[in-house]
Amino acid sequence: MSQRFVVTPAAGGLVEPRAQSGGATEPERSGRSSLRPSPRPSPRPSPRPSPSPSPRPEARLAGEKVPPELGTKVAKDDALPILHYCREPSRYGDGTPRENSPFINNTDMERENIYEGKNMALFEEEMDSNPMVSSLLNKLANYTNLSQGVVEHEEDEDSKRKEIKAPRMGTFIGVYLPCLQNILGVILFLRLTWIVGTAGILESFIIVFMCCTCTMLTAISMSAIATNGVVPAGGSYYMISRSLGPEFGGAVGLCFYLGTTFAGAMYILGTIEIFLTYISPSAAIFHSEDVEGENGAMLNNMRVYGTCTLALMAMVVFVGVKYVNKLALVFLACVILSILAIYAGVIKTAFDPPNIPICLLGNRTLSKRNFEVCAKTQYINYETVTTPLWALFCNSSNLNATCDEYFSQNNVTEIQGIPGIASGVIRENLWSAYAEKGMYVEKQGIFSSSGSEETKTSGLPYVLTDIMTYFTMLVGIYFPSVTGIMAGSNRSGDLRDAQKSIPTGTIMAIVTTSFIYLSCIVLFGACIEGVILRDKFGEALNGKLVIGMLAWPSPWVIVIGSFFSTCGAGLQSLTGAPRLLQAIARDGIVPFLQVFGHGKANGEPTWALLLTALICEIGILIASLDSVAPILSMFFLMCYMFVNLACAVQTLLRTPNWRPRFKYYHWTLSFLGMSLCLALMFICSWYYALFAMLIAGCIYKYIEYRGAEKEWGDGIRGLSLNAARYALLRVEHGPPHTKNWRPQVLVMLNLDSEQCVKHPRLLSFTTQLKAGKGLTIVGSVLEGTYLDKHQEAQRAEENIRSLMSVEKTKGFCQLVVSSSLRDGMSHLIQSAGLGGMKHNTVLMAWPESWKLSDNPFSWKNFVDTIRDTTAAQQALLVAKNIDTFPQNQERFREGHIDVWWIVHDGGMLMLLPFLLRQHKVWRKCRMRIFTVAQMDDNSIQMKKDLQMFLYHLRISAEVEVVEMVENDISAFTYEKTLMMEQRSQMLKQMQLSKNEREREAQLIHDRNTAAVARTKAAATPEKIQMTWTKEKLTSEKHKNKDTNVAGFRDIFTLKPNQSNVRRMHTAVKLNGVVLSKSQDAQLVLLNMPGPPKNRQGDENYMEFLEVLTEGLNRVLLVRGGGREVITIYS
Repeated sequence: MSQRFVVTPAAGGLVEPRAQSGGATEPERSGRSSLRPSPRPSPRPSPRPSPSPSPRPEARLAGEKVPPELGTKVAKDDALPILHYCREPSRYGDGTPRENSPFINNTDMERENIYEGKNMALFEEEMDSNPMVSSLLNKLANYTNLSQGVVEHEEDEDSKRKEIKAPRMGTFIGVYLPCLQNILGVILFLRLTWIVGTAGILESFIIVFMCCTCTMLTAISMSAIATNGVVPAGGSYYMISRSLGPEFGGAVGLCFYLGTTFAGAMYILGTIEIFLTYISPSAAIFHSEDVEGENGAMLNNMRVYGTCTLALMAMVVFVGVKYVNKLALVFLACVILSILAIYAGVIKTAFDPPNIPICLLGNRTLSKRNFEVCAKTQYINYETVTTPLWALFCNSSNLNATCDEYFSQNNVTEIQGIPGIASGVIRENLWSAYAEKGMYVEKQGIFSSSGSEETKTSGLPYVLTDIMTYFTMLVGIYFPSVTGIMAGSNRSGDLRDAQKSIPTGTIMAIVTTSFIYLSCIVLFGACIEGVILRDKFGEALNGKLVIGMLAWPSPWVIVIGSFFSTCGAGLQSLTGAPRLLQAIARDGIVPFLQVFGHGKANGEPTWALLLTALICEIGILIASLDSVAPILSMFFLMCYMFVNLACAVQTLLRTPNWRPRFKYYHWTLSFLGMSLCLALMFICSWYYALFAMLIAGCIYKYIEYRGAEKEWGDGIRGLSLNAARYALLRVEHGPPHTKNWRPQVLVMLNLDSEQCVKHPRLLSFTTQLKAGKGLTIVGSVLEGTYLDKHQEAQRAEENIRSLMSVEKTKGFCQLVVSSSLRDGMSHLIQSAGLGGMKHNTVLMAWPESWKLSDNPFSWKNFVDTIRDTTAAQQALLVAKNIDTFPQNQERFREGHIDVWWIVHDGGMLMLLPFLLRQHKVWRKCRMRIFTVAQMDDNSIQMKKDLQMFLYHLRISAEVEVVEMVENDISAFTYEKTLMMEQRSQMLKQMQLSKNEREREAQLIHDRNTAAVARTKAAATPEKIQMTWTKEKLTSEKHKNKDTNVAGFRDIFTLKPNQSNVRRMHTAVKLNGVVLSKSQDAQLVLLNMPGPPKNRQGDENYMEFLEVLTEGLNRVLLVRGGGREVITIYS
């Protein structure tokens, strides 16, 4: 049924298409089209109605019924519906162009200037694959970045699309405050005063300056990467993986995940330490009397309370992340109030220092947990009585009791713990005071009479150091306090302008926190007494937080603020780490992690949260904040190091896509940051650094070996390309030195009708020969033209690549589509490879079917390929019975590799068995070399010379010289030669007869065509008669019969050519000798004789090779490339 569309003018320049054929048109039956043209128009309009009615009628297809409420207007600017018809008219009619088609002789259309067909008609063929710019820009403008872990329920977004609110977060709320909250944390409140007291102001300043410089350089690199395009959720993992590739991205992403998880453990341990030490010491479950036991009891309390807290926090995160996000501002407020309280307290000490007395015995600091009065005796009711302190050092409360020697010889004094910023105590705190574990916390500059060295301190109220301190250890403990700079980049999807906010907010947060840390170091050293600074747990302050005693208006501001701050940071870590693991799992680069990509219906990572809690429990079982901090320092430093590396690599490679909006970066800064991160790793702990690198290395190799192949346009790929280009330019175009020669193999594969490889064992043999070294090019030829065969070529290439992967053949695939197999193989031999990386050896399978009648000329391609390799001075390996060759999984327990060295080929026959025996398949096979001695040769001397030659070649093999006695040519040889020549002659006759029949048929066809033409051309054509008499017919029949009979009689009466007889004699004799010696060999390597110079004897050449290798199981025919490939010199 034909169909006609008439376009009539409407008001406002709009047109109305209407169908004039009977019945509903195809567009009417198929429903409405989508309301907005998509970049890829579907071949059929969607039968599903749009989710909301559109007020625009212009997006409807021609011929569609228009509801009356929308009017009859169709927009002129939507070219897509008409282009639909233009590309696929058969969908809208019967597909046959007619006079009433809207694009053929339609005067209405010409009169109305249909803009749709004329504006973009030149590009209409490309719109199936390339979208219109307007459609592309519309999609980019509506780009939304969904948070990680909430995409499962978004799969049906086309039918359930909701209005997406534009992100409103600016730099201050979206980047600055989150970074501030993540950077300032537990170390500031619990360990910074101790670091200042132990390392001194100067060395503490160096520690903080190094760490802050490291994070600042990393932030500069991160800003460059983050502003080089849109960074979805995933933060640092996304940036590193897309910049350095899936291997580096997965390894560093998992390290960052482990660092975030251990950070959660550190924050939980900090929370419990604040609770048990400064808020409610009576809540401890385990108790001990002595100092050593007290430390152990404290660790056990940390483990119990930490495990309970972890379970509670994990439950909160599981139930609802939104509550954690809502509480984030509360936790941030606690941090800011605490810092303001510290600065207020410092200012107050300038004019009104707090009264915090510290009790010293000699120069040793005393713990005030078990006494109140800092004196040996006191005067009460006109009587001198001993104090509780006396009872701690003496065996009774009497004045004449026996007391500790140091207690007897030194006085008890009190000093102010916080003398104030104007007191000059800063001079005493400038220098370090490192100590061994268990040493006294002593005040410098006070004389004390030292007692006996063997005085036992067990049970005495001294303040002792709990761990050995040194500079590098303090770096490892402090570094976690500057982490958290990725918080802004992790929220890139929620920012109004991420490319502006991330650099500004992150760098401002680092500057602010660096100022806070550096100023706090100076202020703590200027306000607080050194022995109090070195008192980690506030023993001399009766168990009060040191930094809390400095704060104003109350110590509880710091205690409560730090408690909630560390608690909130722990919740944030338990929230962020599972999402990071989920992002890695969903990328599919680590196969065994894919289970952690699933979660609840709303996308929350349930399994990832469970694994995070289990890993976090490991950190809690360590129970020591000082031991956990260096662990996460390693993982964070490794992550930051690779961020700097990614920026440096991208900058140095000058990748076209590297166009960051943040311009204040340089590769030297990135390289300096990377070096500083690496140095800090080994400064903190060299064995932790090596362990972290080992973990990252194992993950890298695992992803490389088992992970999914991803092409993310990363810098490592670009680096590899640059390195490959540099190496290729360095490689000489000429042949390599003999010492560097190895077979660079071009493997010629045959494909079947399904584009599958016929002989997959050829790739197995290639893998065994190469062992992953050198160049391997796997080539094949498809017959036809590329325009017709490009899809088959792609499918064939995929099949070859998958087989190469199965056979573990490391190399390149090159497939050629050519008009003939012969030309294609010649093209491969000539052009495969690049520059100096070209093949020097061709490996192919023996054509087993060369004798079959349906494929009589396959041997021509084979022989011509041999000639091509000889002309190109390339070696040739021909594997006969290739399907019996071993696979890579097989192992020969015993057997021989036999080499039959007939003529010198440059040493290929010696080198190939040596290379094969490097592989596990052939490793236990022994090598034997046979050579043939003629009548005039001294076989004994030949054997000695050959053994000496192998000795100099450093190749171990058994040597045997075989003597071939001259004898008469046997009748069998004559018969074989005769059969060969008869077969060859018969093939020529058959081919000749076939050609004659084809020529005769063509002649008859031409005559008939000419006769018809003359009949049409002339009204009275010339009559041509051919009269067949009986004698002429008989003579013609006998003539043809006699010719054929004579031809075939010649075949059966011909005498064999003497040259062929001699060649056949050699083949038969040599085959008999090889069979007698090597019939049981696992592999026989044999010199391959060259093809005849006269092409008339090609088929005889194939017969010679067949006779030569007859009866052998596995044969590798070897033909050298005309140059030496092995040498005795070093």
